[in-house]
Amino acid sequence: MQFGVLGSGIIGLTTALELQQQFPTAQVSIIADRFNEDTVSYVAAGIFRPGTSFMGPTQEITQQWMTDAFNYWDDLRRSKESALAGVCQLSGYIFSRTTPSIVRNHFIEQLLPVYRRATEDELKLCQGGWKYGSFFTTCLTESRLFLPYATKKFLENGGQVLRQHVSNFFDVPQQFDVLLNCTGMGAKELCNDQHLVPIRGQVLKVRAPWIKTAFYGDLDTYVLPGFETVTLGGCRQYDSYNTEWCKYDSMAIKERCYDLLPSLKKAEIVRECVGLRPHRSVVRVEPELITNDQGRRLKVVHNYGHGGYGVTTAPGTAKYAVKIVRDMLAGNSKL
Repeated sequence: MQFGVLGSGIIGLTTALELQQQFPTAQVSIIADRFNEDTVSYVAAGIFRPGTSFMGPTQEITQQWMTDAFNYWDDLRRSKESALAGVCQLSGYIFSRTTPSIVRNHFIEQLLPVYRRATEDELKLCQGGWKYGSFFTTCLTESRLFLPYATKKFLENGGQVLRQHVSNFFDVPQQFDVLLNCTGMGAKELCNDQHLVPIRGQVLKVRAPWIKTAFYGDLDTYVLPGFETVTLGGCRQYDSYNTEWCKYDSMAIKERCYDLLPSLKKAEIVRECVGLRPHRSVVRVEPELITNDQGRRLKVVHNYGHGGYGVTTAPGTAKYAVKIVRDMLAGNSKL
């Protein structure tokens, strides 16, 4: 059995590892032209906190993705490899002056070990006159550590990596039983998918070791401590293809984060990063049988369109995608 995985970001890597686990005798190959620091995943802050608008094919399936993903990250956090994999536990607050619904999250309120209303005293932890708040405990995955960790594990399991840009499914260099499409924004060209749009994000990575807690405020403001740096964000610019750093976005992020936590003004800025999140109103995880002009047929399972929640949901959609692979091979898939 031979499987090809297109894409080496966090979606591709978790999918490849899931394939190796479910089909231990199969040969799995990752085909990509970007790796590690060249992927959007590398920029991600990596906190397990899905947006409430995130959607799969059904509400039930989407919740299962969340449950499977959190259990994956939490199991890894509890393992002896947690530091190598870059996974830790993190607690934080979500504050809002606007409406109480902003600080609620139906996906994770029953899933996380702690998700509760913030007390009146906690609302005063950050300046800003916050009216509503929640406190939660979750997992954080540092992609800068997880991507090389997952790649090493994949190779140790006998996986192969092929460096190639694929603009057509039939360009792949060998015959695979199933191809898994984890190309993120690349799927716009590969699948001619007009439902896939970039949501541009920009963050600052600063050195602030005294920050041990995550904080979210209004207007997409967040402060997320990682293993070596703290991520300050952010912005969500719909349908923007600009991959260049913008000084005005940087100024706005600093102003909002410094207002939230004034001690950050003395933090050293390590780097500024930009990424295009591959957003789809319904994340695409489904099978497709593709035929070219010569009559050659390919079995493909798509797994892309996670927007800004790729790290959060990757293990969950990977598990679901590999289940679709099994159904395809057994002839049970709904094609």
